[in-house]
Amino acid sequence: MIALLMMLQLVSTLGMVGVIWFVQVVHYPLFGKVGISGFRDYEQDHQRRTTLVVAPLMLTEAVTAVALLWLRPDIIPASPVVAGLGLVAILWTSTFFWQVPAHERLAKSFDSATHRNLVRSNWLRTVAWSARGVLVCWMCLRLLCASMDTLAHLP
Repeated sequence: MIALLMMLQLVSTLGMVGVIWFVQVVHYPLFGKVGISGFRDYEQDHQRRTTLVVAPLMLTEAVTAVALLWLRPDIIPASPVVAGLGLVAILWTSTFFWQVPAHERLAKSFDSATHRNLVRSNWLRTVAWSARGVLVCWMCLRLLCASMDTLAHLP
């Protein structure tokens, strides 16, 4: 059970690390090049399509982060689990209080100030998901090393 939990957390978190870096470095900066006339349709399609990709990953990441509080193996200290869950809280808060409202404003019409704020505020999510990626990899590595150590001592 713990192996499945950690695998789901690893895949969902690293998936979001890849998505957020692509969005931060490539996708969001290019919003300004779409053009005013086609931007509204572009932004609406962006929201719909992005949700299809990120919603399952974010939900899986959040559920597994909470589950790890109760199913944490002894080899993983409680503090990184709590820190990881704290990062999830930061990510969800930032998403729903900064990024979603900015996208809603942009879906009405392109605004360069809103676009700049979206790119700038998204750095918080980029850093937080990167930190989660490192943290989850570290937890998985601890678990893997402990499992390998146990296997090495089997007859």
